[in-house]
Amino acid sequence: MSKQSGSLRRYILIRIALAIPMVLILLVMVFVLMRVAPGDPISASQGGKLNAAELAARKHAAGFDAPLYQQFWDYLKSVVTLNFGTTFSDRRSVRDVIIENGGATLTLTFGALVFATVIGIPVGLLAGRLRDSAVDVGGRLFGILSYAVPVTVAGPLLILGFGDLVGDTGGQASPLVQLNVPTQTHILVVDAMIAGDWDAVSDIATHLLLPSIALGLIIVGVFIRMIRINLIQSLQGDYIEAARARGVKESAVVGRHAFRNAMVPVITVLGLQVAMLLSGAVLTEKIFNWPGIGRQLIDYITQRDYVAVQGIVTVFALVVVAISMLIDFVNALIDPRVRY
Repeated sequence: MSKQSGSLRRYILIRIALAIPMVLILLVMVFVLMRVAPGDPISASQGGKLNAAELAARKHAAGFDAPLYQQFWDYLKSVVTLNFGTTFSDRRSVRDVIIENGGATLTLTFGALVFATVIGIPVGLLAGRLRDSAVDVGGRLFGILSYAVPVTVAGPLLILGFGDLVGDTGGQASPLVQLNVPTQTHILVVDAMIAGDWDAVSDIATHLLLPSIALGLIIVGVFIRMIRINLIQSLQGDYIEAARARGVKESAVVGRHAFRNAMVPVITVLGLQVAMLLSGAVLTEKIFNWPGIGRQLIDYITQRDYVAVQGIVTVFALVVVAISMLIDFVNALIDPRVRY
């Protein structure tokens, strides 16, 4: 085993070890906020609807009359087994809610990431390559505006401005498409591809366009700014001057050398950007009537269904940690300097 592969393996093992206490801290925070801060969840959500005996029976069945340490242990077991209980409001398994609606949130998040990448990377490259030009000023202004405008403003503006061009802007697809596409993966666009229904794929893509733009604007400004700054710094490096001195074409200097180094910090913070997309998806799904976990979360918060909220927030936290670890592993593979 080479020294470099041993260093990479050690980095991965240490990164996994560091993630364990981080996950425990997140779980403690979710548990405390969901159970202690609002008081007893059963009483908060059902107190005015049940008599004392029925309320006590519900508390016992849900385990909320047990000591807090026992409740926390039961909560940890539910996380390990991915069994988050049953919602108060509609008596559905929280795991089923996450599985059935998670595909829509995954589709929206991926669409927003694609939009941010397709727009942010070229604009950032042009702004960095043409520093202090009109293109640079326009790119920076666009990045600032996209970052500053909240999704609650961008979403309605997109609907008003482009809703007539796109057509139906509500939901993940037309009602007939959702009925006719057989469910296999709970990711509608993937199910449509498996079924070979390309008309359905086109319909889904049309419905996805405006929500992806509204959500992708959250991070496109971050991409533009980071790529621009890092490209400018890379172009000032000694290895760039050496490449130019050897007669390497300017396009190759920028594309092969400077651009690669400029992308490393972007990959490093990509996990944080995914967390921003998940948080923004909550409001985006509500605005566009998108059938994802975020919209369900808002509904359950409105109904004071703390069991559902606790399960969904826990899954969000675990997904963010998992993506952050994955990004760190990828970053370590492409950049040998990332080692402990």
